[in-house]
Amino acid sequence: MEDDFSAFTEELIPVEGEDGWYRDPASGAVLNCNTQKYDEYMAQYEARQAKKKDFNSLQTDVDVLKSDIGDVKDLLKLLLNKQNDR
Repeated sequence: MEDDFSAFTEELIPVEGEDGWYRDPASGAVLNCNTQKYDEYMAQYEARQAKKKDFNSLQTDVDVLKSDIGDVKDLLKLLLNKQNDR
């Protein structure tokens, strides 16, 4: 795929071994002018973020369930103690 920055790349220095990457001679910055690769990277980044969000949601659910189970356990102990006191 042809990069979308062909008008700008005349002033930029291609980075050896990296298709679509250029160095700005004025600032020394390395620029990724390959929009397809950038879009692929962003899709992967968003997938990782969604996976982290799902994991955090599941972790929160597990923590709530652990707390609820602890409450039920305490209530059962209370009921058993009351029954044994009779």
